[in-house]
Amino acid sequence: MTAAPESSEFVVSAESAGERLDRFLASQLPDLSRSKIQSLMQEGRVRVNDAALKASYRVEEGDAVSIEIPAPPAAQVAPESIPLEILYEDEDLAVVNKPAGMVVHPGAGADSGTMVGALLHRFGGGLSAVGGPLRPGIVHRLDKGTSGAIVIAKNDAAHRKLVDDFRARRVQKTYVALLHGRLKEAAGTVALPISRDLRRRARMTARRREGREARTDWRARLRLDGFTLIEADLHTGRTHQIRVHFSTLGCPVVGDTLYGAPHRERAGGELLPPLDRNFLHSARLAFDHPRTGKRVDVRAPLPGELAGYLKALGRAGHADSASIDAALRPYL
Repeated sequence: MTAAPESSEFVVSAESAGERLDRFLASQLPDLSRSKIQSLMQEGRVRVNDAALKASYRVEEGDAVSIEIPAPPAAQVAPESIPLEILYEDEDLAVVNKPAGMVVHPGAGADSGTMVGALLHRFGGGLSAVGGPLRPGIVHRLDKGTSGAIVIAKNDAAHRKLVDDFRARRVQKTYVALLHGRLKEAAGTVALPISRDLRRRARMTARRREGREARTDWRARLRLDGFTLIEADLHTGRTHQIRVHFSTLGCPVVGDTLYGAPHRERAGGELLPPLDRNFLHSARLAFDHPRTGKRVDVRAPLPGELAGYLKALGRAGHADSASIDAALRPYL
């Protein structure tokens, strides 16, 4: 359904008498350019005393000027035939294994190749509409450079219940990340508030007091020469949370050049090929089903490029391959 156009009416005052019609309207509607106003005139959408006049008409005191501004076309996303790996699916929801490099929904220059386009191709109109036309089915997000499990709602009731559970922190979210540096403790918690970096707007920061509460629990799974493989549970869902928290500790996620990681890694004096993504993966989502209440526990296998990179890092650093295989086993 097309939205109704917006109509506005003005009465010319003595102070405005003598102005060109297009200039008069531009002064009344500062968000519209004169060229746009002139275009609306050519479409017959501007009238003076119920008559269509030229832009050069000089308005007179008491003239009744009306303008009709059509509503912008509804934003739409085109379905795209992009393969999706479905980890779990029923009539209410699906859990997708998002690849690194895929943007979840259109925005900020990403108009194609998005998960939404792929979802529309696969499910058609069978997605929730709560998030609007640009985000059908999207309950939460993953960064472009992060892979792994993401839940999709197929109807509005499931969507609202899942959003409530995410907000109430009833959803278990477990990630696997490879960090620069050797974390000394076996496990720990990072509880630093996160806010927008005022100097670099693409980044978030944990160095401002007015940030939003954020908590990450972590466990070390493998230590290599200069690196630590961790498993992390998010108790909040702030933008770039894991990336910001560990960068603040001086241990950025491998591959995450935005937060201080080098473009290429060295191990055992050897320069490794670039990873071309962040070593960050959403490995597990566990939540109560929005309709049945039964527990849904879904795991996303670690992508081959991450497992291969960790093994290459270990070989270059002369690490025990059996230890690496044991650390990777729960995520494959």
